[in-house]
Amino acid sequence: MTIDSGPVPGPLRAAVLVLRAEAVALALVAVWLIWSDLTARTTDLTSALLVTAFAVAGAVALWALGGALSRRRAGARAPAIVLQLMLLPIGWYMLQGGMGWLGLPLMALGLGVVGLLVSGPTNRALGFGEPAGR
Repeated sequence: MTIDSGPVPGPLRAAVLVLRAEAVALALVAVWLIWSDLTARTTDLTSALLVTAFAVAGAVALWALGGALSRRRAGARAPAIVLQLMLLPIGWYMLQGGMGWLGLPLMALGLGVVGLLVSGPTNRALGFGEPAGR
């Protein structure tokens, strides 16, 4: 069901673009993992396949959530927020491991997309809260 027939608001459009960009980035990581799985001299095959499958599933999920949000499916917002909040512990452990140059931007990215997904225009476009004309 489409909630609002007007143009997609800017914050929602930006969130969809970032989710799709994250999906592409994670798909590239998955391709690299597949290549690594195939060319490794020694490996724990079960662990390698699980990590690769997790990356593929994450890329598919991010792409699907971006598509659902672009069609204004309100039910896609909560899973998208959860995936973005997962960037916080990932970034935190990167900070602890001395990779602050990557951890901090990941944390900021997650919080930024959550902000876009809970913004007023996004809420109205997805049917949460009061409609724009009231």
